[in-house]
Amino acid sequence: MPEAQILRTVLDRWRAAVDAHEPDRVASCFTDDAIFQGLRPYTVGRDGVAAYYAAQPLGLTASYDIRETRRLADDVVLGYLEVEFGFTDRPPLPVHLGVVLRRTNNDWHISHYQVSQLP
Repeated sequence: MPEAQILRTVLDRWRAAVDAHEPDRVASCFTDDAIFQGLRPYTVGRDGVAAYYAAQPLGLTASYDIRETRRLADDVVLGYLEVEFGFTDRPPLPVHLGVVLRRTNNDWHISHYQVSQLP
C-alpha cells in the first residue's frame, strides 16, 4: 500500500475519534509505547494519549493535509502534515504534525506524534 494511503487510513480513524470526542478511541490509533507530544509535556503510551484528548474541549475537530511521506522500512512510515484544530469558541489552531507509523500484527498505528505550532 502506498505511504499516503497508509497515513490516510490511520489518520482518518484518528480524526474521526477526535471529532467524536472519544479519547479511548483516539488512543487506540497509537502503539502501546507511543511517544506523544501535543502542545503540553510529552507522554508515552496510550493512557497519556487518552488523558490528553479527554482534556480537550467538546467540539474540537481536526482536519489535515499530508505534505510529505517516506517509507523508512517495510513496517515504518513517516508522515509530515499540516493540521488545523477547530474549536467552537475560538479561532482554529494550525499546527505542523510529524508522525511515525508502525505496522504491528498487520495493522498500522502511530508510534511517534510530534506537534509544533506555526509561527
